[in-house]
This record gives sequence, C-alpha cells and structure tokens, in this order.
Amino acid sequence: MLTFKKSKLAVLLVLVLAAAVAAGCGGPEEKNGENASGVSGTVKVAGSTSVQPLSEELVAAFEEQYSDVTVNVQGGGSSAGVEAANSGTANLGASSRELNGEEKEYGLTETVIARDGIAVVVNTENNVTDLTLEQVKKIFTGEIKNWNEVGGENKPITVIVREAGSGTRGAFEEIVLGGDAKFDANAIIQNSTGAIKKGVISDPNAVGFISLGSVDSAVKAVKVDGVEASAETVINGSYKISRPFLYLTKGEPDAATKVFIDFVLSEEGQQIVAEEFIPVK
Repeated sequence: MLTFKKSKLAVLLVLVLAAAVAAGCGGPEEKNGENASGVSGTVKVAGSTSVQPLSEELVAAFEEQYSDVTVNVQGGGSSAGVEAANSGTANLGASSRELNGEEKEYGLTETVIARDGIAVVVNTENNVTDLTLEQVKKIFTGEIKNWNEVGGENKPITVIVREAGSGTRGAFEEIVLGGDAKFDANAIIQNSTGAIKKGVISDPNAVGFISLGSVDSAVKAVKVDGVEASAETVINGSYKISRPFLYLTKGEPDAATKVFIDFVLSEEGQQIVAEEFIPVK
C-alpha cells in the first residue's frame, strides 16, 4: 500500500512539473514576450484605399508579435474613414488627405503615420524643369497640349496616367485636378508605376506621375511652383502634391487600438512605412 501511495505521489509531481514547464515556456499566444501586457481585442480600420495596402503590411508584422489582437482593414475612401471614426463604426479611420473644415469640427485625434509625395515626371531629354500647379492641372486635363506652351519645345505632350482605382491616381486627382475636372480623354492609361516610368523613358514628349519613392535617374521630376519634389519638401509642406496618411480616433482609444498605433509609430513600424513612403519618426 505504501509503495502504491509513493507511486501516485511521483506521478502527481511529474504532472505538476510538466505544467510548470509549459507555463514557463509560454505558448503561441506570447510570441517574443510581446503579449505579456495581456492586451487583447479586435481593431477595425476603415477608410482610404491608398492607406489600405500600407495598413495591411503593418498589420501582418504587428500580429506576428501581438497574436491576441486582431486588426481588420477595410477600404471605402478617406471620407468614409473620417465618418467611420466619428460615428464609432471603426476604431481607426484612415485618410490620405487633410481633413476639411467641417470634418475638423468632429474633434477627431489625427495621428500622422506616413507622408507621401507624388512627383510629376518627364523624359530626361525634356528641357522643362519647372511647372506651376495650374500648368500641371491643364496638362493632365488636356487643356495644354504642347510643350511650347510651358517653355518647352514645339512637341505634342503625351499624357500617361494610372488606371481608375489606383490610390496614386486618386490622390493626384484630388490634389491637382480638384472639383469635377477629368483627365485628358486621350491619356495613355497604365496599371503600375513601372509602366508609367517605362512610358516616360521611351517617349521624349511624355509626362506622368509616380510616388516619390519610385523616382530615380531614369526619369526627371520637375519642380512644381519652384519647389523640388523631395522627402524634405514633403515633410515641411512646401511641395504641394503631397499628402499625409492619417489614422483618426474619436476620444480615448481602447487598449488594443492604442497598442496598434504605438506599433505603427515604433521604429519597426516606421521601417515598414519607409519601404514605399516617407516615415514620420
């Protein structure tokens, strides 16, 4: 009988020891110890389709560390993002533009997570180096059709734009065209930044627009209103074809939302931003 009791005690000790080891090792819910704070929950991000791909990349990295927090990202446009944040239907509204006067009255907290500049690019053989914002608008709407109208050679302008649905196209339309103005009906439509660059490289008379991060020596970015397109001029606001990427919150964010925002603004998050956009930290 005594031997039996000792055997039971030994088994019990083994089980207790195994449980202690398992608890000490943690589990898949505590990757890299990042979930030690116990934060959990679901965060809904809704709004700008330009911000959406960046948000999705940030979420992928975030959830590798914070597996108890689920972040769902949806599009819908910047205006929809503002309204979602204001109404509380999303924890975070995403906007790729500044808020207008009416939206400012909502009292939303604006967190700039990135900045983006859109460069107007021409062939390196083109002698045009500077355009006004109004001239850029008239070129892309087809009102200005020849380079000699803006100080260049007597050559017809080939306008190249992105396809409908492109975030870069949407931002360019909003910032440069504004209102009800439309792109030149004869513009060549391309479905990628690379395709626009190839078109500008191969045609001395072409003009297009691409994200600032994609500009290199193969094309020439013209100044706009005398200001060069650069990270510095985008950050200080002097280059006008630029935009902030905003996360918007109404009131104090919950713990899960705050942890996600903190990650986006962290060194790791901003390194992800820097892959295609201009970091703010």
